[in-house]
Amino acid sequence: MFKPLKKVGVVAHQLSLSYGTTEVLKDITLSVAPGEFFALLGPSGSGKSTLLRLIAGFNPHQKGSLLIDGKDVSGTPPHMRNIGMVFQNYALWPHMTVWDNVAFGLVERKVDKQTLTAKVEAALDLVGLKQYAKRRPSMLSGGQQQRVALARTIVIEPQVLLLDEPLSNLDKNLRVQMREELKNLQRTLGLTTIFVTHDQEEAMTTADRMAVLDKGILQQVGSATNLFDYPDNKFVAGFVGTANLIDGNITAVNGESVRFVGNGLAPLTFPKPYESSPKAGHAAMSVRPHQVAIQVRGELIDNSRVWLDGQVESSEFLGEFARYRVRVGEAEIVADQPHYSGLQMFKAGEQVRLGIEPSQVRFLSS
Repeated sequence: MFKPLKKVGVVAHQLSLSYGTTEVLKDITLSVAPGEFFALLGPSGSGKSTLLRLIAGFNPHQKGSLLIDGKDVSGTPPHMRNIGMVFQNYALWPHMTVWDNVAFGLVERKVDKQTLTAKVEAALDLVGLKQYAKRRPSMLSGGQQQRVALARTIVIEPQVLLLDEPLSNLDKNLRVQMREELKNLQRTLGLTTIFVTHDQEEAMTTADRMAVLDKGILQQVGSATNLFDYPDNKFVAGFVGTANLIDGNITAVNGESVRFVGNGLAPLTFPKPYESSPKAGHAAMSVRPHQVAIQVRGELIDNSRVWLDGQVESSEFLGEFARYRVRVGEAEIVADQPHYSGLQMFKAGEQVRLGIEPSQVRFLSS
């Protein structure tokens, strides 16, 4: 069995990378704690895979510094960084057995046979593939190939493990299983791990913290709950989870209340949020669909909410809940209603009332 590996931190300071005149990464500063499971999250073209490859040493940056275990590795070639990387396509040698694939890195390092055998057996045991040692990759399932790629990486005992979209080639059920296995493996080894994904659910259920990138710019860093509950801007609010984002203006901020005039909405007054101090001027109101109650117009209302009259435009049944798109004035608001057996869904054209929970409203400046 592998002993817990040395925990090291990774620190990026004002990293910038351009291809010609195109800026791919712009002044990236972030810190990954020793032993942390850290995600780089963002849409295609956001720069997350480029940043991962930069950490690995495949992409040289033009500005800034990159520290691993407190040492600047900016000019250090990939094979000298003691970093393990699992690629999206696994990159296994098809003509080699599972055993030989896992042993490859140790053979290249000229490790003695006794040590090599012990390490390969331990790595295969750790990922549950000891009985498949003599098979070739083509004889394995996608999940098993993923485990071989992991075993091949951890057998060299890297300081940092990098994962590039590690689960994207697996079906949904297997992805759920494998992300649990990844998390358990990382906890067992205590290995500092950075992984790239565009799947917010994957990042939120696996990572200790994550960084959200867009167009090469770091938008926000934090835990899943922090980014979900307190997004810094409209992009983060819309990318991490689902959000109603209504542009408008804060027209007044009093001691206890905020007056917001949204595009297409009548003026709304909310209690002033305790965690921030919104200022008068342009802003976007953000509220999550599950924080918006929906009920028949005319029913008794909960006076703690701010209520809006609207008309159902469309509905979707999603199993655990029903999602409604409701026209309120000129704006469209999405509301999610938990589903229970026997509960009738609202129909398109039905007159309803939406109740917004004031404590869940966020005012975002950009």
